[in-house]
Amino acid sequence: MTTFLELLINGVSLGAVYALIALGFVVIFKATEVVNFAHASLLLAGGFIAATLSDDLGFWGGLAVGVAGAATVGALIEFLVIRRYRGQDHSVLAIVTIGVDILLLTELTRRIGTDVLTLGDPWGNKVVTLGSVAVPQTRLAALVAATLIITLFLLAFTYTSWGVAMRAAAEDRETAALMGVRLGRVSLAAWAVAGSLATVAALFLTVFPTPGLAAATSFAAFKAFPAAIIGGLDSTTGALAGGLIVGVTEAMVTGYQSDLDFLGRGIGEVAPYLVMLLVLLWRPAGLFGTRELSRV
Repeated sequence: MTTFLELLINGVSLGAVYALIALGFVVIFKATEVVNFAHASLLLAGGFIAATLSDDLGFWGGLAVGVAGAATVGALIEFLVIRRYRGQDHSVLAIVTIGVDILLLTELTRRIGTDVLTLGDPWGNKVVTLGSVAVPQTRLAALVAATLIITLFLLAFTYTSWGVAMRAAAEDRETAALMGVRLGRVSLAAWAVAGSLATVAALFLTVFPTPGLAAATSFAAFKAFPAAIIGGLDSTTGALAGGLIVGVTEAMVTGYQSDLDFLGRGIGEVAPYLVMLLVLLWRPAGLFGTRELSRV
């Protein structure tokens, strides 16, 4: 029972972090209808900036600059690359983001090399004991931070002019443009927000119990991709649900690996994708995605 509770808490906290990444996928898709395969490079860029500057600026200063830096990188990608292909087929834009991701990841990997960078977080390896369950402070901090950020985002998405503009653009881009919504600004802001969210996620993916930021940290974005698909690429609420499903699934399957040897080693890495396939067979648009109806 203790093991189950530890795995559940760790899975929920990890899922909240995945939800931040998935939310970045959703925000960009709602604003531009582009599946952003460059999200992994945004995550690694923000984490790299924060880790590099943490010694000089301290943890909070480095994190703030990392968030701003990743937001800037995201905005530059939109302004210099994506905007040039506006009006192209969505598959072309997806391929473009893959190219951008390869370029950025290659440069970041060259800079990081084989090093493991630390962000100097204030939690260290401290553990909180809840009854008979021991949970790292970083996991609880991740859960609290992700919950707060996602709540603030959903409030902003619902009540601010930017949120209204993004919802209008997601509903009907042509009509929104005719009504005065500046689609370029909405798209630029979406890429910047996605970069910011990815940096916060990079923080909690690289603190204890993981050793730190490495070039392979970018693969976490691909783990969060099933979360966005499961919840629905056009649903902000779905990003949260999908993240929690993926996090709990990965934690549980990995934790009970010894009982699942008949499925093969490393099944925990594959399990979220299996869940994604099952959900898509049931609901092709995801659990909370919009299902388009065609009348004949």
